[in-house]
Amino acid sequence: MEVSSTFWIGFNVFVLLMLALDLGVFNRKAHEVTVKEALIWSGVWMCLALTFNGLIYYWFGEPKAIEFLTGYLIEKTLSIDNIFVFVLVFGYFKVPSIYQHKVLFWGILGALLMRVIFIFAGVALIEKFHWTIYIFGAFLIYTGYKMLTQKDKEMEPEKNPLIVFVRKIMPISDKFEGGKFFVTQNGKKFATPLFLVLIVIETTDLIFAVDSIPAILSITQDHFIVYTSNVFAILGLRSLYFALAHVVNRFVYLSVGLAAILMFVGLKMVLADVIKLPAFVSLLIIGVIITISIVLSLLKTKGTSKIDGE
Repeated sequence: MEVSSTFWIGFNVFVLLMLALDLGVFNRKAHEVTVKEALIWSGVWMCLALTFNGLIYYWFGEPKAIEFLTGYLIEKTLSIDNIFVFVLVFGYFKVPSIYQHKVLFWGILGALLMRVIFIFAGVALIEKFHWTIYIFGAFLIYTGYKMLTQKDKEMEPEKNPLIVFVRKIMPISDKFEGGKFFVTQNGKKFATPLFLVLIVIETTDLIFAVDSIPAILSITQDHFIVYTSNVFAILGLRSLYFALAHVVNRFVYLSVGLAAILMFVGLKMVLADVIKLPAFVSLLIIGVIITISIVLSLLKTKGTSKIDGE
């Protein structure tokens, strides 16, 4: 589908405007984001995504609208896995809740830039070398299998290669300095622990993008649909984190659901030239998997609401 530059420019202007309002107006002062505030903003982002989906339907027709919704649903579900990691990272570094929003804001801004690169590179590869779709598919099947079989590993952010590199080239202050990433002390520039947290968050998203982008490419290789569905899902990630951070451990079967989704879309890519699944069938299957994993998780953990299970 050829999309005129007007749509691309208009969408990106909208994104920049929302980011400017987020940082410059609604979150101008650092504060602890409440669950109520996070739920409201999660609802706002979802409503905006669904409204845009309606515009896709109006502009480009039902098939593209279904592709957008399916891509958005995949990315939104996979992003919950990011939230698990965010909880662990903030807990490991003991990041005060008042500064967590700033880290996620800049982390997600970086994530948007990385996703653009991944999307255009992935689509270009599939268009020029069709056989790479089988590699992507096999990789997703393997990733889903590993997600099902691997045991939880203890998080060790300090072993992150980028963290090790930063520590070698720049001194790190021993405490948080407000919401600053860098400070100058006695004429010498220091990175703060908050900057290290940002690096871990960015690295984490890079790793997750390796899974999520091929997953969406199994639904469509339309640049505009893949890009916009990804962006909407990522923009709502911060508010989703603050809304679910205290109950995220209730989703005990979510990893099984995510693994099933990755294996399904991987199989879909591997068999792309043999079996042609309509977009609405993929949407239905993914929706059912997500619903079952969430419902079973909530039933299993009924009566618990804290991360530690208290």
